[in-house]
Amino acid sequence: QVQLVESGGGLVQAGGSLRLSCAASGRTFSRYAMGWFRQAPGKEREFVAAINWSGSSTNYADSVKGRFTISRDNAKNTVYLQMNDLKPEDTAVYYCAAGYYIGSGYYPRGDGYWGQGTRVTVSS
Repeated sequence: QVQLVESGGGLVQAGGSLRLSCAASGRTFSRYAMGWFRQAPGKEREFVAAINWSGSSTNYADSVKGRFTISRDNAKNTVYLQMNDLKPEDTAVYYCAAGYYIGSGYYPRGDGYWGQGTRVTVSS
């Protein structure tokens, strides 16, 4: 397992920006692909973005392509989500998760590999 702690959420106006961080404990962070997910009120949790262990490959949901950027710093055991041009529909609790790739598909691991979430609210 890996301990993950998200931060950086908050209230922002539409068109604004936020950068989320997910700090991991332990010395195995660089072994994992990492992903961001979000869950809006009354909706299912959905995939946002993922990055492979080295940072050389990324994936994005169509709804955030061109606006969000995922990156990682293995020396700091941290993965980031830069969110620009935020929209009210981006309002959700954002979670990071450790996972793996099979081919081009990212898969989160189960319980014990998720953070507790950070809330993002975008006002119109």
